[in-house]
Amino acid sequence: MMHAFGNTRSASYHDHILHTPDTFVRAPLPGMRNATAVVHATPAMGARFIWYTAEFEPGGVVPMTQHQRFIFVLEGEIETHRFEVHAGEYAWFPPAVKLELRAAGQARVAVIEKPYQPLAGFELGAPFRGRESDVAASPLAGDSAVEVRSLIPSSLAFDLAVNTMTFQPGATLPMVEMHVMEHGLVMLSGAGIYRLGDKWYPVAEGDFIWMAPHLPQWFGALGKTPTKYLIYKDWNR
Repeated sequence: MMHAFGNTRSASYHDHILHTPDTFVRAPLPGMRNATAVVHATPAMGARFIWYTAEFEPGGVVPMTQHQRFIFVLEGEIETHRFEVHAGEYAWFPPAVKLELRAAGQARVAVIEKPYQPLAGFELGAPFRGRESDVAASPLAGDSAVEVRSLIPSSLAFDLAVNTMTFQPGATLPMVEMHVMEHGLVMLSGAGIYRLGDKWYPVAEGDFIWMAPHLPQWFGALGKTPTKYLIYKDWNR
């Protein structure tokens, strides 16, 4: 459907972006077969990482990358030559592992790619996968209404962190945060209000947000069911 009078919740500024599904443009990236990408964050807009949603048709392929790659399967399942990754599961691959992502059926996958920054004395390990629901939850700043699940090991070998954060209805971040890390996040379920700089946005399932370093940020959950998002930040460097 065409937008009435060009209305949208999407917004783009030098220090943040809200990318809502009504503005998604789908196109294949080089090397994709039977698959398209919705590109959310790239260096072209100031991000130091790449985030896109890969949408697979049966027999779909996403090609190799020169960077480390983290995937979170939103729908369907993904095959690699090492293991399968199903909906609700995630996997990480170091830059030395050159592999394609394949789907026998329809699938949707959140893909994060980032140039790796080595740290003297620490070596990256082998690829791994996990199920988000199997990861132990920790309360955020002692608040059991906000649960954090860390999907990347805490080792200094890793230069990124990827978490899920689950908010009970009415729960909020304990403070307005402002820090050196940048963020990318996708809303997995629920809805709420996000403060980005001096602007306030209603956000819901399917929305993507990019936040530049040092951007004041805050979130509060709305509705009658829990709200969850998948969030990335650069870390340990």
